[in-house]
Order: sequence, then structure tokens, then C-alpha cells
Amino acid sequence: MKYYLVAGEASGDLHGSNLMKALKKEDNNATFRYFGGDKMELEGGELVKHYADMAFMGFTEVILNLRTIFKNLKACKDDISAWKPDVLILIDFPGFNLKIAEFAKSTGIRVCYYISPKVWAWNQKRVLKIKKVVDKMFCILPFEVDFYKEWGMTVEYVGNPLLDEISQFTPNDNFIPAHQLSDHKIIALLPGSRKQEIDRLLPVMLDMVTQFPDYSFMVAGAPTFDRSYYNKFIGDKPVKLLFNNTYNLLHHAHAAIVASGTATLETALFRVPQVVVYKGGTISIAIARLLVKIRFISLVNLIVNQKIVTELIQEDCNPDKLKQELSVILQGEGRLKMLQDYDALLRLMGSPGASEKTAKSICKYLISDR
Repeated sequence: MKYYLVAGEASGDLHGSNLMKALKKEDNNATFRYFGGDKMELEGGELVKHYADMAFMGFTEVILNLRTIFKNLKACKDDISAWKPDVLILIDFPGFNLKIAEFAKSTGIRVCYYISPKVWAWNQKRVLKIKKVVDKMFCILPFEVDFYKEWGMTVEYVGNPLLDEISQFTPNDNFIPAHQLSDHKIIALLPGSRKQEIDRLLPVMLDMVTQFPDYSFMVAGAPTFDRSYYNKFIGDKPVKLLFNNTYNLLHHAHAAIVASGTATLETALFRVPQVVVYKGGTISIAIARLLVKIRFISLVNLIVNQKIVTELIQEDCNPDKLKQELSVILQGEGRLKMLQDYDALLRLMGSPGASEKTAKSICKYLISDR
């Protein structure tokens, strides 16, 4: 079978690569072509466009880059038409991928969607479009099954691929050279993977270094940026910068400050108490507050539908409030309560195997639909 995949962000590249690996086990004749990244490229096939040229954050940023987005859409549609895949597999990235789904469906190509768009957050009527242009939807958040059911659509919960990643992870106790280690407990700083969020969040995070001198601070760097970019923020602060070691960092961390996104769930799955932070452009945030209809922004709170982790958003994301909330989770009852709540989250998430379950279901669907 010929599989065409579209992933537009670093997380999509990771999940796409695992899905490709699982598809190869199910289909010995699997061939791949894709919009994705380095991890997908390691699984074979042909990378048409890298996600680094596709990801734009926030309403304002999207508007400023519309020409590039339309160019990428046309390139993707043209390439799909030329290659004629047996199935199109879309991974998250809804603003782009739902347009690609509509195009593929109009040309008779079967469409599978892995990692549902967050239609439950705003403009829920998009489900009506999804029902028309997506043949099979595979969800990774347990509450999404009931949400889609309310709109008359049957979807499949396959578990969360982060469970797969973490179950396969082998800790390295020497991920930092011994001579660079201190006896202080580690506070992990995860400022995100996009330039806009790092620019806005990392300075606030780094303000905590002088406030908590009895802890070691370590920053998880995104692979799309080099050391000099982060050093502009870090300066002469006693902070370690790590690349390609986020899971080792979380495994050893005592607490964390995390940019809203997938990393909040990863941090919880490692059972690291955290404070979630988010800052967007003024216009983007104003629009979001009008449109978004959810109680929380972090996946941790959304999944359990209650506040487990504190979310400091926009004007609340300031040094004073961050210091206050970080103090709560470093020791005592606040820390213990968050760890207990994480246990409830883990029960809801289920067991690993999302990639394998999705691959089996896709192959079964393709065979039955021949």
C-alpha cells in the first residue's frame, strides 16, 4: 500500500514516525511519502517538505504568513495528486490538514486522521465538516470519544502515543557529565519549540533562578534552535542547556515549569509536579478568549476535567505569581496532592500501544474497503 502522511509540527513528526514503524510491521509492502520531519525520514520513504517550514503559532502569525501557507497547501495537493496514494493519513495540524482532507476526499482518496483536531475547544460545528471529509478518526484523548458521539460520529480511542514513547524510554543517569552535576534538586524549564513562545516564556522562567538558589535549573532546548539562541536569554545565569534530553531531564527533575502544549502531559506522565505557563500575542489572545470555550488550556486538566496543575496565562504569567505557584509544588501538601492527582490521570490514559492499534485499524479498514 502507498501511504501519504502529513505532519506539520515536531510532535506530529514523532507520532508519524512511530505510526510508520507500526505500519511497516502490518504491511510488508508499505511505501511512504510525507510532509514531516527528521524522525519520519529515518523510517524511510520520501520527505517532501519539512515541518520547520510550516508551523506558525497564533492567529496573527498565521495571517502574516498566509502566502507561505497557501503555497504549502498547493504543493501538498499537487504532490498527492501526482503520487496517487492508497490512503492519506493526517496527523493533528488541523488548520492545514482539514483543507487537505477536503481535497483528498473530493478526488476519491481515503482519508484517515490520527490525533483529532481540537474541535472540542472552539467552533465545534467543524465536526460536521470532519464527518464529510474523514473516513476514519483515531483519537488520543479519552474524552474525545464521547464528544464525537454527541455529534453523531463514531471514532476510535487508541490510547496516547506519549505512553508508547515513555514506555520505551531508558533513563540515562549520566545524561549530564558527573563534574557538571550539583547536589541540588533539578527544576526543569520547558519553554516550548516555537520561537514566539520561547521568546515570551523563557525570560519569565529564568527569573526563578535567583528566587530558588537551592535548586539547579535546566532548560530543554528545541532541536530547531542552536545554543547561541538560548544563550541570549540565559546569559551568565547558572543554568544548564540540554538538547535531545527532555525525557532524561524529566526523569530526574523534582519540578518543572512548562509551556502549554504536549509537554504538559509528558511532564505529568513522568509524575513531575509542574506549573503551566502561556503567553501569546495580544491580538491572538483577544481573539482566542472570544472563541475558545474550554475551562483549561493544559492537557492534564482537560483530560481529568478538573484543575490538577496551575495555569498562568498571559498577564498572570509573571515572576511574582510563578514564584508563588512554584513554591507550592516543591514540597508539602501541594506537591503530594498533585502527585496523587497524576495517578488518576494515568488510570484514565490507559496502556501503551497507540501506534500499533492505529496501524492495525488502518490496514484492516483498507483491506475491507477494497
